[in-house]
Amino acid sequence: MFLRGIRGATTVEHNEEQEILTATGELLATIVEVNDFRPEDICSVFITVTEDITATFPARAIRTMVGWELVPLMCSLEVPVENALPKCIRLMVQINTTKSQSEINHIYLKEAKALRPDIVKLTNEATR
Repeated sequence: MFLRGIRGATTVEHNEEQEILTATGELLATIVEVNDFRPEDICSVFITVTEDITATFPARAIRTMVGWELVPLMCSLEVPVENALPKCIRLMVQINTTKSQSEINHIYLKEAKALRPDIVKLTNEATR
C-alpha cells in the first residue's frame, strides 16, 4: 500500500458561493470516478484557492458529500503569482492505494486545463 497524491484543478467564472461549491464537487467527483477509490481510502484533501475566491470555503462542498464527513480537509490560499490563472480551485487528494504513480490520473477541468496540458492529454487517453 502506498500514499499517493492526486492533483486536480478547476475554475469558476464568478466569486459566488454556489458556483464555487458546484465546481469543487464536480472536480472531486471526477477525481474519484476516474481513479476509482472510496472516502475510506483518503488520507486527507488539501484545497487551495486563488486570492479572488472569497465567497465560501470550497471544503464545504466536500463535507456535504456522503461518506466524506470524517475526511480531513484543509483550505489555503494559493501563492499569489503575477499572471497566474484567476479564480482557480486546486485539490491535492492523498489516497492510500496499491496503484503505481503512473496509474494515477490527475484531473484538470475548465480553464485549469491550461495549467497542465500534458497531463490533460494523458488523462484523456487513459480514460478512453
